[in-house]
Amino acid sequence: MGERIYVVTHPEATHHVDGLVGGWYDSALTRRGVVHAHAIAARLWDLVPLGSVPALYTSDLARTTETAGPIAEVFDVEPTLLSDLREKPTELRVRPQEWLDAHFVAPPAVGERLDHDEGIEGAETKLECVTRVYRAMDRITADNTEHRIVVTHGGSLSWVIAAWQRLPISACAYVAYRAGPGSITVLEQDDVFHNRTLHTLGDLGHLT
Repeated sequence: MGERIYVVTHPEATHHVDGLVGGWYDSALTRRGVVHAHAIAARLWDLVPLGSVPALYTSDLARTTETAGPIAEVFDVEPTLLSDLREKPTELRVRPQEWLDAHFVAPPAVGERLDHDEGIEGAETKLECVTRVYRAMDRITADNTEHRIVVTHGGSLSWVIAAWQRLPISACAYVAYRAGPGSITVLEQDDVFHNRTLHTLGDLGHLT
């Protein structure tokens, strides 16, 4: 086994069940989400080699720091909070998901997709969000730790993976990886060829 990053998408949060837009709205985990956070920590304990002390990074929003809490306890480590791991914001006010669905302007199939105006006042473009998450991954991968855990959002997952695989930001105009809430994705770099592999995408087996 070579260098690994275990990417966790936070489990169920209040905005999921309340039908609200997530983004930078600081929703907390539901009771079910808290149970799942402990299941995630238990699964990571099995995945990380015995005796290894992983570095733990998390988005600074409540639903991700609450997810990181049981992980920090299991491994006896302090999480590093990075606001750059947040997903793309809409307006900072709380909005129903149906409002976003009605106002969102999808990018064209061909043409400018990264810097496309999605029609939401105050929102980041995809380019701004990707650049921010890439910046977080530069910070994370600079620590020379063999095993790292990154707790983030479903909306940031694609850019965490793309940054790890050293895809140019321009490739993110079309790149997308899907994983459900509470998932674990494993990224691996082998010790011989130093290739960076998407080993496991969006595993949810620990939540059954």
